[in-house]
Amino acid sequence: MTKKAGRKRILHVVTNVSHYNDVSHPTGLWLSELTHAYDVFSAEGYEQRIVSPRGGTVPIEPRSLKWPHFDKSAREGYADPVLSSLLKTSAAPDEINAADFDVIYFTGGHGVMWDFPDDARLQAITREIYECGGVVSSVCHGYAGLLNTRLSDGRLLVAGRHLTGYSWTEEILAGVAKEVPYNVEAQMRSRGALYEKNLLPFTSNVVVDGRLVTGQNPQSAKATAREIARIL
Repeated sequence: MTKKAGRKRILHVVTNVSHYNDVSHPTGLWLSELTHAYDVFSAEGYEQRIVSPRGGTVPIEPRSLKWPHFDKSAREGYADPVLSSLLKTSAAPDEINAADFDVIYFTGGHGVMWDFPDDARLQAITREIYECGGVVSSVCHGYAGLLNTRLSDGRLLVAGRHLTGYSWTEEILAGVAKEVPYNVEAQMRSRGALYEKNLLPFTSNVVVDGRLVTGQNPQSAKATAREIARIL
């Protein structure tokens, strides 16, 4: 099935990394960043698929399963057999035909800082979706997946583009700044991205620059998905 054949199709990108460098400190997908968007897209009747760098089982960030993060959407998603199955059998990038999708949506959780930025296969999928008129999007740490993506002319996708993602201030307030492998906000700025953030941390913020749609933090996932739906 191709994009012209029917319903809009969303490709969610999730992490396979289950721990920080300190293996005693677990991480993984921040669940609500997936479920909030999944709910919006389901209500629109879009088809959805999940891909991860290695394929297979997707670890869940334990903190995202606790109050106040484990909200109604996350609880229902966690209990949903269809979504649970998708998270246990995520596709590998080699199984994905980019031409089938209208949107690529990079979810967060700290694990993505390790396995998103340098995956050439995810970069190729992102480039093809964007250059075929699709939407490239991310929420929270998911924008790490956009750091090194280049367009066919060699330009970085993010260079000169307005975007947002998890801020260094939020990293510090979350108490893990000393455990992450780099400052993704600073890395984005160094690539020429026009990074924006809310003055008040952990509040919803979405930045739309053409067909590039980014959300700052977990609180922004639903609004990010709604902006994507508006564009579609």
